[in-house]
Amino acid sequence: MIEFVKGKVNYIDLQYVVIDVNGVGYQVFCANPYIYTGDMNTEVIVYTYHYVREDASKLFGFRSRDERALFEKLLNVSGIGPKGALAILASGEPQQVVSAIEDENEQFLTKFPGVGKKTARQMILDLKGKLTDFMPSLIGPVYNLPLDQSTSEISSQLEDAIEALKALGYVEKEIKKITPKLAKEELSTDQYIKKALQYLLKI
Repeated sequence: MIEFVKGKVNYIDLQYVVIDVNGVGYQVFCANPYIYTGDMNTEVIVYTYHYVREDASKLFGFRSRDERALFEKLLNVSGIGPKGALAILASGEPQQVVSAIEDENEQFLTKFPGVGKKTARQMILDLKGKLTDFMPSLIGPVYNLPLDQSTSEISSQLEDAIEALKALGYVEKEIKKITPKLAKEELSTDQYIKKALQYLLKI
């Protein structure tokens, strides 16, 4: 198993980043590739999970070992694949996922793309009582962002964020509901994605 890759961020796509390790570019799929926007051409460490199937061989990357461990546990749930696990992690609030599982909050879990009632129930059955160790270490940064800015235009950063949400599996109808709120703020693509996911989980 590849424990991590250490190199410079060379390229950022909707679904992955390319890490240049001594002249070799590693394609690493991430929940939110835009978190590396500020690290372009800077050396980073990305903790990885090598996903191998008959028809696929991909590297998935994470900021911490704990995030990777949660990803692995989600993969063990019947009905959840890598894309679904990444969509759950992309909210930047994995401690909410842990709490929802512990509290058997199916309604919250079904807000993630690809998670129906059956899958939510399976997550609770498989993972309840096995994730509490993650709660302190997976709490993400909280952004205190201004809400009084207004603009009639959608910035390129917001456009990128919308495309990233689609790549995670959210449908256009859901995205349209929150776009006006997002357009009132001037944020980075990474921050737009995190804010959008917070709104989507409240719909």
